[in-house]
Amino acid sequence: MLDRYGIDAKITDIVDSYTWYIIPVFNVDGYEYTWTTNRNWRKTRSKHGACYGVDPNRNWDYEWCKEGASKEPCSDTYCGPSAFSEVEVKAVADFITAQKGTIKAFIDFHSFSQLWMTPWGWTKKLPTDYEDQNAGAKAACDALQVDYGTKYEHDVASGSSADWTYGAEKVKYSYGVELRDKGQYGFLLPAKEIIPSGKETK
Repeated sequence: MLDRYGIDAKITDIVDSYTWYIIPVFNVDGYEYTWTTNRNWRKTRSKHGACYGVDPNRNWDYEWCKEGASKEPCSDTYCGPSAFSEVEVKAVADFITAQKGTIKAFIDFHSFSQLWMTPWGWTKKLPTDYEDQNAGAKAACDALQVDYGTKYEHDVASGSSADWTYGAEKVKYSYGVELRDKGQYGFLLPAKEIIPSGKETK
């Protein structure tokens, strides 16, 4: 319920009860490259033979490079020469490990497809906490529809950081989220959809 200033007391309580760690841009060098050279670049910028970059979402040290990833350096889904080979991924992993036992939830935002994904990505076997994880995903998808009617599906992830945070660090509510849209614009989402996408995901 909103107070007379339009503030939701329940949301305020949640925000005030936890410490929130937010990384606005995870793959800094890769992101810069999207502005200077290749707008659709998705990998890091480390060099591997004649090719550049590793998919940072397939470089985590949990059932590394088993499913949904490539060992070919030129592939967009290249998992790297070894798990945690990328400094960006290792730095975030080290930070999470340093907070061991205190992190209650982890969400890794990507684009696109409108999916709210849960572990596991490396096997069809469901994790012990799947029912709770799936309930959380369903609640999130329901909430995402409130503002604009945008429909998300909740499903098993395809080899993501969420597997590592859940499997290695025991963060029960670990998710990978693919934001708007379903393919009409893909990675080149129009600017007019940026604020609505942020608002509905709040």
